[in-house]
Amino acid sequence: MQSKTLIAAAAKPIILSILKGGENHGYQIVKRVREESGGTLEWSSSLLYPVMHRLEKDGLIRSKWKLSEKGRMRRCYMITDAGRKELAVETERWDNVHNVLRKFLRTADISA
Repeated sequence: MQSKTLIAAAAKPIILSILKGGENHGYQIVKRVREESGGTLEWSSSLLYPVMHRLEKDGLIRSKWKLSEKGRMRRCYMITDAGRKELAVETERWDNVHNVLRKFLRTADISA
């Protein structure tokens, strides 16, 4: 089971990186996260949409309603220029955390 806190912290850069690749609607994002994580991350709409609303409020993404191939209206999300800049900052932050964590884990292995 994944830590809810860790999943919540990772949601922002994951969503921004998916949207950097192109416009997506919510279900596509949830499906992509599941596929890319090999099923280890199972997001629900109750996790996704509050984050999406916050990202939109912060100007990092924008949305518009579009007619789907099946004739239903879907809200599609796309990254903004501010979102691209924020993704670069988030990428650096996560790279730093990853590097420090790896150092600590290696030290723990050596001293064990």
